[in-house]
Amino acid sequence: MSEDVKKKEEQIGEKKKLDVKSLVAVIPPADALLRKEKKLQEKRVRVRYGNVKEDQIKIGKKLAEELGIKEKAYLVIAGRKRFLLNVVIDESLPENTVFANEELLRENGVADNSIATVRRA
Repeated sequence: MSEDVKKKEEQIGEKKKLDVKSLVAVIPPADALLRKEKKLQEKRVRVRYGNVKEDQIKIGKKLAEELGIKEKAYLVIAGRKRFLLNVVIDESLPENTVFANEELLRENGVADNSIATVRRA
């Protein structure tokens, strides 16, 4: 009878034991708990001469959504020239291109199709 009891205890013990890997698989990694979606702060784009008022720039809708731009934005050229301009959002513009006033850019020594950084104001 003692052998039967030992066998039953072994069977019960086997049922109670769970695989540690299956238990750990349920717990998410620590970085997953702290991870947040990062919103872009700035983006490098091409600046083109366009038919825009002097205090405005035209940007594409997708770029405006990525950067969270609604009314005003900074246009920084070569880290030296920084302009705070009103934003006109246009759905038909390409993603990596912004249009600014030709006179404003020429007065400040910026050539057509220059690379600049756009930031939310």
